[in-house]
Amino acid sequence: MAHFARFVVAAVSALCVATPARAAEDSPYKLVRGFLQLPPGLKLGAVSGVATNRDGNVLVFHRGDPRQPILVFTKGGKFLRSFGASLFTSTHGLRIDPAGNVWTTDNANHTVIKLSADGKVLMTLGEKDVPGEDERHFNKPTDVAFAPNGDVYVSDGYGNSRVVKFDRTGKFLLAWGRKGSGEGEFNLPHSVRLDSKGNVYVADRENKRIQVFDPAGKFLRQFANGVSPYGLFITQDDTLFIADGVAHKVLKMTPEGKLQTQWGTGGREPGNFLMPHGLCVSDDGAVYVAEVTGGRVQKFVAKE
Repeated sequence: MAHFARFVVAAVSALCVATPARAAEDSPYKLVRGFLQLPPGLKLGAVSGVATNRDGNVLVFHRGDPRQPILVFTKGGKFLRSFGASLFTSTHGLRIDPAGNVWTTDNANHTVIKLSADGKVLMTLGEKDVPGEDERHFNKPTDVAFAPNGDVYVSDGYGNSRVVKFDRTGKFLLAWGRKGSGEGEFNLPHSVRLDSKGNVYVADRENKRIQVFDPAGKFLRQFANGVSPYGLFITQDDTLFIADGVAHKVLKMTPEGKLQTQWGTGGREPGNFLMPHGLCVSDDGAVYVAEVTGGRVQKFVAKE
């Protein structure tokens, strides 16, 4: 009986290992091996964010070197430059607005910073090293998103449990959410994105779901129950990509939450992930995934 039990456990374990591999093979995406070409002496730390700009360049937000927290590469992976020295305590979210400005969130010093494309600080939301839950303060903010009219949404975050909305000048407009598991409540709002209709998608990480709201914060729906959404990205055609930092995989869904494909499992092997944290999709359809525990960025492109 003991021998039979060991056989069953081994068979089930083998099946669990094999299933993600088959899923990766069935994925319409393939890994671009050896993508990033780091300059001599630079080592990536935990990579919390990745974004692409209008030129197709790839920006990487990492915790390895405070003198070079934001790294810029060509889409082919060639290193161009770095900026943001001494601005951050703990890098977290990285986004680029339609005008090409770079926005960052710091989940340790409680700020959201807007920088020009060459790294000049243009605006700071929140007060550095002062947590709070009012119109002028955050408590460990996580991500930022933009409406077509320039309004800014901040998911806030590890300390608070809300989404905060500002106009393009940084004027407070509204906030919604509190700690909990009901509709409109959050347990670590970790990422925020907008679809083409202006609806706001919030990665409610510890509640293992995505909640959708209108621009005024009215609850519309929720889905992806059971997924641990660390990172979100919505393409121009409203395709949703999710980085699941617990299952170590990437999911591609419709705006209603219907799964289209997924790939990856936990591991350092190329094509797998260790805590995928942030992700983005470039205009040419390439998918970039940033890993905190893996300390890397991987690039995937559509199979021919």
